[in-house]
Amino acid sequence: MHATQRQEYVEFVEAATPRLRRTAYLLTGDRHRADDVVQQTLTRLYVKWGRARGADDVGAYVHRMLVNAFRQERRSRWFGVQLFERAPEPGFRAGSSGPDESVVDAVAVRAALAAVPPGQRVVLVLRFYADLSVEQTAEVLGCSTGNVKSQTARGLAALRRRLPLGDGTEVNR
Repeated sequence: MHATQRQEYVEFVEAATPRLRRTAYLLTGDRHRADDVVQQTLTRLYVKWGRARGADDVGAYVHRMLVNAFRQERRSRWFGVQLFERAPEPGFRAGSSGPDESVVDAVAVRAALAAVPPGQRVVLVLRFYADLSVEQTAEVLGCSTGNVKSQTARGLAALRRRLPLGDGTEVNR
């Protein structure tokens, strides 16, 4: 890789990493697994940078790589290995008696999102967190726009069923 290509790669990675980490976290539900998926994606991107930089939409190209890395990671034999019985509770702010409401809401949304079937979760994350259009999401996933629309509708319905109501109970239909 030439110095100019290497510099383009570094600039792209610096700009895209926060978004990729957020997307990967929403897909995996675990910061460490998300970092692994992003690292795997960026490593593959480095190898394929010559081809990737010529893509019409480099962002969509990299998101496709991220989704593929997530899917491959889910198929690996290490996917089901669990080191702890349960995840640690979210932290509190200094000087507060409990978690901030926005933290509680974010945790509830992440938990509900983690319960959505993986295919629908991928579509929801790409559409609403990665802010990709229906067409871009279809391109990333290699499917039709109609499939993206139907998976979005089903995923949103599943997410709504799993989100807690104002009184703390879940809507499970």
